[in-house]
Amino acid sequence: MKFIAGKFLILMVLGCILTAALSALSACVPMMVGGAVVGGTLVATDRRTPGTQLEDRGIEMRSASRIQEHLGDRVHVNVNSYNRRVLLTGEVPNAQDKQLVEKVVSRVNNIQAIVNDLAVLGHSTLTQRSSDSLVTGRVKASLVDARDLYANAFLVVTERGTTYLMGKVTEREANSATEAARSTNGVQKVVRVFDIISEDELRELLPHPASASQPK
Repeated sequence: MKFIAGKFLILMVLGCILTAALSALSACVPMMVGGAVVGGTLVATDRRTPGTQLEDRGIEMRSASRIQEHLGDRVHVNVNSYNRRVLLTGEVPNAQDKQLVEKVVSRVNNIQAIVNDLAVLGHSTLTQRSSDSLVTGRVKASLVDARDLYANAFLVVTERGTTYLMGKVTEREANSATEAARSTNGVQKVVRVFDIISEDELRELLPHPASASQPK
């Protein structure tokens, strides 16, 4: 009986550890709301203020909720917001729905601009989405390897082989990141959705140039 009780206690402890791990992991996984995927994460080294990061997350969630409410699962829409600039990617069945998605999202508060790159196509397959995720991972790795870039300054999204780059970056950084993405295996096209800032503005955003986040 003691052996059984001890084994049961061990299983309980392992169960608690697994639950805690899954809870932590869920904070890093994009949220599914019906047919819409909410992307983006809150990153401590992000160039946006913490308030803007939270605002972007709220924009993504409210947009996804409204898309689900008005169009349901007949559309597959990815919503990404960076510095209140919203990128819409995915698939819709017709041009009317493409415009309706944009109209619905435009009613969300605090959005500065919307880039509507929805395709009038059938929903992408699980295989296609998995391939896009792999490409996104490769692009992020390329940005990390680039000696003149802060990889955490970029948000990378891939849809049907097209890679979208978002971020608050200088023209120099934008060009370097674009070249890194274009040379990445699996990238068919690169679309830039940047907020361009000056080098002086960049220095203001980086008060500790000797920190570990500085380019190699």
